[in-house]
Amino acid sequence: MNRKDVLEIKRRMKKESCTFTRICGCYVDGERNRVVKLNETFLNLEEEEFYKYLEIAKKSLSGTVGNNLLELAFPSEEEAPGGKQQFLTALRSSALQNEDLLERFYDLVIDNYEYAGNYLILIFHDAYDVITKTSDNSKLDESEEVYEYLLCAICPVSLSKPGLGYLAGENRIGPRIRDWIVCPPESGFIFPAFTDRSADIHSVMTYHKNPKEPHTELMENVLGCPVKKTAAEQKLTFEAIIKNACGGDEDTSREVFCEIQHELSDMALENADEETEEETEPLFLTADAIGEVLAETEIPETAAAVIESSYREEFKDESPVLDHLIDAKAAEAGSRQRQEKELIQKVGILEQELKDTRILAGLQEESMPDAPKTYDVILRVKPEKAAQIKSQIIGGQKCLVIPMDENEHAAINGVNTTV
Repeated sequence: MNRKDVLEIKRRMKKESCTFTRICGCYVDGERNRVVKLNETFLNLEEEEFYKYLEIAKKSLSGTVGNNLLELAFPSEEEAPGGKQQFLTALRSSALQNEDLLERFYDLVIDNYEYAGNYLILIFHDAYDVITKTSDNSKLDESEEVYEYLLCAICPVSLSKPGLGYLAGENRIGPRIRDWIVCPPESGFIFPAFTDRSADIHSVMTYHKNPKEPHTELMENVLGCPVKKTAAEQKLTFEAIIKNACGGDEDTSREVFCEIQHELSDMALENADEETEEETEPLFLTADAIGEVLAETEIPETAAAVIESSYREEFKDESPVLDHLIDAKAAEAGSRQRQEKELIQKVGILEQELKDTRILAGLQEESMPDAPKTYDVILRVKPEKAAQIKSQIIGGQKCLVIPMDENEHAAINGVNTTV
């Protein structure tokens, strides 16, 4: 599922567009005990409940694809009888009206989901009549298929904050009663995935509110899919690889990280310039590509070799998307570092040129400080002109005579002089 597919499903989660047929749920306490269950026809809900549940469903499809939203593929064994994909398919086909399948689903989540506190398992059923679209995205009054899917949201349930309130029964201000409140979902999934406006029964899209610490047990144990790193995890892993290659030195590793980020940012810009389509294919950063990036930097060869080797090992199963590894602030810092280095090099070159000019003009300082030499007259002439200068006595005065051709000009103390 790409961003466009996700948005198409989310746009349906409005009062006038919603076609959820059923909502079921199970409230679980901190000891993994079932407290209460719900099983309702969605369109029969009270208006306030209707909107609150709709908001939860929409939140389960929020965030960035590849970071908060991860698409996972079912391994072949999970598509065989008794596998997780087969079980979810049966649950979907039941339209959440088979109590035994629902009980098994709740048990599957309760036994595997790791959360230290109370939470609510919600599962929605929907059947979306996918309308055909032309190449210019105009809708036609005919259906391509009916996309039947399940949307699951796992929401923490926490006590409201303590505070004061008006106690009507006692007609006074006092501590208000703290309630258990259902919070926005922390995890969830949509099955099957909605890819290219069609159901993909071989894939499931998972949701993770905190991409730095996703619930991997949801991917692996509840859904039976191999664990996949979020973009945030990939970036942290990449930074750790660089830090390790720099011997753990914070300052050095940060400088190297920023320098690499500058190169990655340039690569992303080049890729964006080449693409003209609205929806572009992601650019994956392979181990060979990271080697080429490192070759463009001034990182020592030994450290670069360690980074490339570690990168190859960490991301051997799947190369990260380039954009997932880019840290905008670090890339900007890397650009400043590059500019500072170039400025220092330019200053060094100018200083050397100035030194060479002074030597050529005879202005270098004497190496013996106890015998300083001062000059009353200082001449700067072209090398070919120096051989023409002669000393003569004119009117009893010792003079320096510099022959001048008609097309030649002179400057005395920086002022142009006509001779």
